[in-house]
Amino acid sequence: MNPVLGRARSKSTLRTAAAMAAMGLALATSALAGPGAGVGAASSHREAPLIAADPQVDNTDVYAFTSPDQQDSVTLVANWLPFQEPNGGPNFYPWADGAHYDINIDSQGTGKPDITYRWTFHTEDQRGTNTFLYNNGPVNNLTDPTLLFRQYYTLQELRSGCEPKTLVEHGTAAPSDTGKASMPDYGRLRGQATVQLPGGGQTVATQAADPFFLDLRVFDLLYGGNLTETGQNTLAGYNVNTLSIQIPKSRLAWKGDATRNPVIGVWSSTEKRTMKLSPGKEEPTGKYVQVSRLGNPLVNEVVVPAGLKDAFNALPPSEDHNQPAVVAKVLDPEVPKLVQAIYGLPAPATPRTDLQEIFLTGIAKATGGPFQVDLNSQLMNQDIDPRRFVPAEELRLNMSTPVSAAPNRLGILAGDFQGFPNGRRLTDDVVDIALQVMEGATPGNLIGALAAGDGVNQADRPFSASFPYVALPYAKAVNQAG
Repeated sequence: MNPVLGRARSKSTLRTAAAMAAMGLALATSALAGPGAGVGAASSHREAPLIAADPQVDNTDVYAFTSPDQQDSVTLVANWLPFQEPNGGPNFYPWADGAHYDINIDSQGTGKPDITYRWTFHTEDQRGTNTFLYNNGPVNNLTDPTLLFRQYYTLQELRSGCEPKTLVEHGTAAPSDTGKASMPDYGRLRGQATVQLPGGGQTVATQAADPFFLDLRVFDLLYGGNLTETGQNTLAGYNVNTLSIQIPKSRLAWKGDATRNPVIGVWSSTEKRTMKLSPGKEEPTGKYVQVSRLGNPLVNEVVVPAGLKDAFNALPPSEDHNQPAVVAKVLDPEVPKLVQAIYGLPAPATPRTDLQEIFLTGIAKATGGPFQVDLNSQLMNQDIDPRRFVPAEELRLNMSTPVSAAPNRLGILAGDFQGFPNGRRLTDDVVDIALQVMEGATPGNLIGALAAGDGVNQADRPFSASFPYVALPYAKAVNQAG
């Protein structure tokens, strides 16, 4: 157990979970528009003191959705290393050698991973003492000798009680996009880096345009203190490092049966070893330690108080319900009070059992929460032991929900039940959804005064219709982006 958070274990796990959920959504509130007000928040870019200083292993977002063009499979997308200026040479944006980049699946509702997909990278740097260049000529293929800096990875599938299974032994990561003269067709390189998996599915490690969209000027005294600072996608022009994997639903479901057990919980995480430093070099030492974690968007960014953020990043979801140090802030959250004080919007009464159901247990009749419908809790899985179920902060996806013919950015609130918080698609406007739910909206009953949200309704670049769906990376400098 985490030594900081674990000192104050609560007897009331359910109340803890409820409070965490309430706090999470409260602080995830984004912009209040219309004649009244606006407040915003961010996702998980540089959200905690320690991880802000270690961007190579900083999780920014995780997505989980039924693949629209391969509907017997689920696509999982996780991003790291935020705010990449496209022209950030000469070293650009490599993955951290030896770190564990994980996407975790909880199909029983225990808060523990039943499956982990783990990527581990190593670098082949041919520059040596001859050149500082990442590439010394155009790169049209991953095997071109002009590409001097390469990264390779091993992808393993870890299942509880089983030996690790290697899915990819020596995969090649698509490099950072160093510009049009150097890489005239980055899509070609990404295609070459995409690997088919044994048993079905595919994966790629690549650079991508950051798919998250919002206005981050919330940190300038809540959008300038007078709501004039909205409508600008702060992340437009920046890239991230992306791991995408497409897996048959039957391999993700408990006991391999996606019909009887369609619900999964998803979160990404990063582990690394301590670095022993000496002049001009570093050497990993000791055991692996979890340093970053991400399930639902916005939670650690704005839910957890600053003094507990680093500890939360090291915590497994299975321990979420035992953290009263977080609960105290959840039960009496800061942001709704600020919103009320500045904009006159009354803070909702607590505890918010509706938010508990959305974020900690998933929505299902069996949770005993206020939403008496079955949507996306592992308690709906017919073959699990419900006595082992615990509230845990995970992104939950019901894999049996049909793919929407016309996806709506507001997801469930707009009657599109394939959208967030039932999983998360790249196009879901999680900031505006969180705001509406925070203020009491339900499907078909939105809060009219909040309709404009933060004024950013989509990503700057369109997404692809096929795997890996994320947009190609930006190549222009950020200060030249549209």
